[in-house]
Amino acid sequence: MSNRKSSKAKKSNPKYIFVVGGVMSGVGKGITTSSMGLILQSRGFNVTAVKIDPYVNVDAGTMNPLEHGETFVLADGLECDQDMGNYERFLDTQLTRTNYMTTGSIYLSVIEQERALKFGGKCVSVVPHIPNEVIQRIKRAQQEQDADITIVEIGGTAGEYENLLFLDAARLLKLENPQDVLFVLVSYLPIPNKIGEMKTKPTQHASRLLNSAGIQADMIIARSTHALDEIRKQKLSVMCNVSVDDVISAPDVDSIYHVPINFEDDNVSTKILKKLDLRPRKRDLKEWTSFTQKIDAANKEVKIGIVGKYFSSGNFVLSDAYISVIEAIKHASYFYRIKPVIDWIDSADFENDPKKVSTLKQYDGIIIPGGFGERGVEGKLKVIQYIRENKIPYLGLCYGMQLAVVEFARNVAKIKNAHTAEIDPKTSDPVIHIMPGQDTNIEQGSMGATMRLGEYVCDITPKTLTRKLYNSAQVQERHRHRYEVNNTYREELEKAGLTIAGVNPDNDLVEIIEIPKHPFFIGTQFHPELLSHPTNPHPLFKGFIKACHKK
Repeated sequence: MSNRKSSKAKKSNPKYIFVVGGVMSGVGKGITTSSMGLILQSRGFNVTAVKIDPYVNVDAGTMNPLEHGETFVLADGLECDQDMGNYERFLDTQLTRTNYMTTGSIYLSVIEQERALKFGGKCVSVVPHIPNEVIQRIKRAQQEQDADITIVEIGGTAGEYENLLFLDAARLLKLENPQDVLFVLVSYLPIPNKIGEMKTKPTQHASRLLNSAGIQADMIIARSTHALDEIRKQKLSVMCNVSVDDVISAPDVDSIYHVPINFEDDNVSTKILKKLDLRPRKRDLKEWTSFTQKIDAANKEVKIGIVGKYFSSGNFVLSDAYISVIEAIKHASYFYRIKPVIDWIDSADFENDPKKVSTLKQYDGIIIPGGFGERGVEGKLKVIQYIRENKIPYLGLCYGMQLAVVEFARNVAKIKNAHTAEIDPKTSDPVIHIMPGQDTNIEQGSMGATMRLGEYVCDITPKTLTRKLYNSAQVQERHRHRYEVNNTYREELEKAGLTIAGVNPDNDLVEIIEIPKHPFFIGTQFHPELLSHPTNPHPLFKGFIKACHKK
């Protein structure tokens, strides 16, 4: 009897689920990972998620947003892939730099260990030392967060040589712990227009490519525009060596937030727990279900314009460059049962044709998100002036806040040559200037991971709209910038009517600005979108959407 009790009390071995892609990129591995994490979390298990990026970049901070999508910033300052944002949003947690790795960071770590003689004079080889480092990182993430289940997303698709070493690490971990490791293949089943039939062959090839790396999928998440029928499930079962019950239909949905609910309709969490020999606990998805019901009940609309420059990718629009902003808009809108209609506006259009700025009157609100560089800056300044003068709700994020200060300085405070030193280093009135120490980084070409990154404290000014929205005297927010408001001009700007609504207490850095007697005009030096969650929208976005709806 006592043996049974100790057996029950004993915590099971850590479990690992590897999520691998097939056929094409962008198939939904990140949402699959996030959704699986959420439904397993809802069964009472502690879940964490790890992302492996097959890039030689040491982190995502130097990656082009048009190629890679948004750079997400963690609380500890790591610049990483946008999927880390999905993990945090779905799991409602804070991850650390341990949860993210790239090819570059792994090789760099192994080389640094070799230089420090950590291998005891052994010849260091790609195999096994690189896969071993990957396994150590995965285990470290599990240990740091005491996770029952660690879900690891391997970037890229099966068959690419860039991620072979990561697949090998997964294979070795399975070899070491055969009962504790699960493989999930997320693949795409196209329906060619001229044929009109769903094709399984690409997924069959993806499965075999995975087999060639020594890995057999335990479950297939079958992505497509439509739901799979039984014939395709049977075919994938036979050709890919998985049970029919383990072929999960994952058709396109209007909202990614419905994916966990759809997974549970197919009892995905129960199937996973059974495979991992974990006893299912009572399911609790009430809060998430309530959130998705608000999405379904949204019967009002607000029209939001996002003015940026990271949109065009050839003949297509890449909204992933601003994905956290988009999701934060959705979270706040759904809170009020409002459906957001979002338009992408290229700021360069207003430079080429200034009269176009009047088209902004069709929008209920405008956001200018973060960014870098000269392109489109004058267009953004024209946009800010128009919406300030025409009382259109405005939310400026990072660069959007800095340019709001430049516009106000020029057109309200009458500082004629006001500019940001980032664009014009020789300006006589740098109302936005470089932060102390950042000039040295730029001169020395030390650009990777050297910005002001991560979470910092902000004191909120009493009797401001920001204070009312936060309902707190102090908050912590995440940053990513090299430039700041020049305090030399602060008194002059405040006399002209600009409100400094938030300040970092450690270095007196302006963090938030407001323009009073305006429906909503707030700019933040930080990125509030990074802390917005589906069931807990960010207060600034809630205030912005509420003002947009009133308009």
